[in-house]
Amino acid sequence: MPSPAARTDTTAHCDTAAQLHRLANGVRVVVLPAPALRTANVSVFVRVGSAHESRALNGIGHVLEHMAFKGTRQRDAYRVNLDAEALGAEVNAHTDKDHTAYHMRGLGEHAPQYVTMLADIVRHATFPADELARERDVLLQEVAEIEDDPVTVGYQLFDGACWGLHPGAQPVIGLRRVIERCTRAQLIEHVQQHYTGANIVVAAAGAVDADAIRRAAEAGFGDMARGQAQPLPAADYAGGTRVKRMDSGRQSHLVMGYPIAGRTDDTAAAELAAAVLGDGMSSPLLTELREKRGLVYHAACNADRFEFGGQMAIEASFAPEHLDTVLREAVRLVRRLAERVPAVDLERARNQAVVRALRADEQLAQRSEDAALDLFALQRVRDVAERVQRLRAVSAAEVRDAFAAMLRAGASVALTGSAPRGASQRIAASLAA
Repeated sequence: MPSPAARTDTTAHCDTAAQLHRLANGVRVVVLPAPALRTANVSVFVRVGSAHESRALNGIGHVLEHMAFKGTRQRDAYRVNLDAEALGAEVNAHTDKDHTAYHMRGLGEHAPQYVTMLADIVRHATFPADELARERDVLLQEVAEIEDDPVTVGYQLFDGACWGLHPGAQPVIGLRRVIERCTRAQLIEHVQQHYTGANIVVAAAGAVDADAIRRAAEAGFGDMARGQAQPLPAADYAGGTRVKRMDSGRQSHLVMGYPIAGRTDDTAAAELAAAVLGDGMSSPLLTELREKRGLVYHAACNADRFEFGGQMAIEASFAPEHLDTVLREAVRLVRRLAERVPAVDLERARNQAVVRALRADEQLAQRSEDAALDLFALQRVRDVAERVQRLRAVSAAEVRDAFAAMLRAGASVALTGSAPRGASQRIAASLAA
C-alpha cells in the first residue's frame, strides 16, 4: 500500500477519472486521462500570483514567468526551446492573480519528458543578467500595449474599485518601476519563498501513462522544500467609481459589476446569474441594450472567481452620449432579475453554462487548470459530472438571491476611453436613479 505521505486517490470509478498522488513534500500530481486522444498537456501550477505580491514588488511574478525560460543550470535559452520543439511540443506560461503556470503540449508518449523539462524550468532557472536586461524591453512593450487598450485598463480600474487596498486589486502585469528595477537576486528570492512543495500542482491531461507521470514528478520535484501553503485572505469589497480619459477613439468603455463569492465557495448561483443577465444575443443585457435600443456596440457579462473573492462584471462599449442610459438600463435589469428570473432565461443560461463546462472538460489545458485550482481552493478535484450537477441544481430563487446580494453590496464602475464631462457625477446619479 502507498504510504500516507505518497498516496494515490481516484475521484471516480472510470478510466478517465482524475488520479491524485501526493509526494512526501506536499507536491500534488494529478493525472487526467483522455485515452481517445493522441496528445497530452502537462502543466506545473504554482500557488503564487500578483495578489501575493507587495506593492513594492508588484509584477515580479510576471517578470519571473518570462525569465524562467531564459536558461537553467544545465540548458541555455536556446536549448530550453529546442528540447521542447524537437519533440513537436508547444511551450507556454501565464501569470494570474492567484497562480502562475507553465505548460507544454505535444504527443502523449512524451509527457514524462515534459514533466522533466518543466521541472528544470520551474526549479533551476538561473535568470542570466544579460537576458534580464533584454527581457525588460519586451515586458515594457507589453505594458505599453496594455496602457493603450481602454478595455484592459477598464478592468484594471474595476479591480481597484472592487478591492481597494487588497493586493488582489493589483495588475497582474505589474508596475513599470518594478519591471525596470527588479534584480536577479529578487527573482531568486521570490522562487525560494513561493516555489515550494506545498504550493505546487503537476497536472497531466490526455494520452498519458499515469505511473510514468508520477515517476517523472517524483524525480523532478521530490526533493523540493515543502514550505508552507499560502492561501490568500478574503478581500473586503470596497466599491466605487474610477474614470480615466484615454485618447483611443470616440467610444466609452464601461466595466460595471458587483462582488460574488470566491473560488472557495462551492456554489454556482452567481456564475449562473451572470449567464442569465448577459450570456448571448438573446440575454436581457444584449436584447435591451443592443437589439431593441441600439445603445451599445458590444456588451457582455461574466463571472470571475479567485481564491480571495470574485466579480460579476458587465462590459459595454458605446458612444459617450449613451452613458447615463446604459448605466440606468443595466441597473434596472439587475434589479428586475433580483425580483424575478424568467424560466426561459434560467433554462437558456443553465444550458449555456453546462455546454461551457463540457467544452472545458474537452480542452486539456483548461481541464488541467480547473483541477489545479480546485486543489488549491477546495483540496479536491471536481469532475465534469459534479460541475454540471452544480449548475443544474441552482434554482431561480438562488439566482434571485445572488442578484439581491449584489445590489446590497453596491456597484463598482470603471469608465475609460472617451469619457464625457462630469462622468463620475453622472455615474453616481445613474446608479442611484
